[in-house]
Amino acid sequence: MRQGIASLGQRGWNNLKAVDFWLLVCVLVLAAFGLIMVFSASYYASISENNTPFYYLIRGGMWLVIGLGAMVFGMSFDYRQYNNGWFVLAVVLGCLGALVAVLFIGSNINGATRWIAVGPVTIMPGEWAKVAIILFIAWYFGRRPNRIRSFFLGILPTIVVTGAFAFLIIRQPNLSTAITVIGIAVAMLIVAGMHWAYVIVAGVLGVGGIVSILVFMQESYWYTRMTNFIDPFQDLYGEGYQVAQSLLALGSGGVTGVGLGKSVQKSLYLPEPQNDFILAIIGEELGFVGILILMALYCVFIWRGMKIAIKAPDHFGMLLASGVVLMIAIQVILNIAVVTASMPATGINLPFISYGGNGIIIFLFASGVLLNISRHEGETDPVRTPGWSVGEPSV
Repeated sequence: MRQGIASLGQRGWNNLKAVDFWLLVCVLVLAAFGLIMVFSASYYASISENNTPFYYLIRGGMWLVIGLGAMVFGMSFDYRQYNNGWFVLAVVLGCLGALVAVLFIGSNINGATRWIAVGPVTIMPGEWAKVAIILFIAWYFGRRPNRIRSFFLGILPTIVVTGAFAFLIIRQPNLSTAITVIGIAVAMLIVAGMHWAYVIVAGVLGVGGIVSILVFMQESYWYTRMTNFIDPFQDLYGEGYQVAQSLLALGSGGVTGVGLGKSVQKSLYLPEPQNDFILAIIGEELGFVGILILMALYCVFIWRGMKIAIKAPDHFGMLLASGVVLMIAIQVILNIAVVTASMPATGINLPFISYGGNGIIIFLFASGVLLNISRHEGETDPVRTPGWSVGEPSV
């Protein structure tokens, strides 16, 4: 019995040593820092809403523990087992079904229907759509890389799946998540080898859509959201309020910040400071130096993730790792842009830092998968060879 436990422990230690050490440390530091900042940012809001300063800390700690368990699973379970057509089809259809269901049975909060309540837990199908699109593209082009050269067999199916996700997410409405899903899909197609002509066409269509809203839909919700960020102080007590408070927080922090826990804007001035605008509280309390250190951690994550993708033993692993890195990078960029009034305010959380069970579980699980891919560096794929396995859907 004792020898069995020792053997199991030794295998676990060997697996731990095999993963990318710097990526593992980076993820753990980001997650721990996130929990500290959630507690600091939510202190007064937690007292106001729940009569205790520890509500978000306790729940955030609970989600962090679950997320770490998900990361351990992702790190231990061979990523090549995800490269199965029936599994991918189930994930995509399940996610589409959840996105449809949320429109009918979801909880409406602040005019948005993005959550399905399951007892004390809320599920955000839009967040899981990011994982689904990464898995789909990695599987679809991992099996037959040459598909990327064909519009009808390669690009079009990806557009259909991504478009279905984005359309249902926009209906919630949740523009930021839809942008993230589309951004992940386009970036992964570029990594897969998509011709730049398609990127140019997509860019032209995107700019055309924005111009159409600005010219022909000036009374619409989308026009208001897309223009208020230019000068949020013009509508200080309306659409521009949250962004204006964010800018005040960042400006108050200066170079070194006012000190951890000493933010003024979190004192019920900045709504939901522990969520999408937590970077503003970090900037106020820890200053430009604190934000710079946080950005350095993200750069380490992206650097190690790119290295893992480049050295992945198969095309599926390369695309899967790329998708995870792109998801993190895109969300960091969008969150910074929103908090600094560089783009329209939309609900986009800061990876590993913002409060939220769905987000922390997804990011930690995805990091675990990335770490698992790093364990197989230099190997050939013993599980599957190029081509189709018997019994899988030939999409």
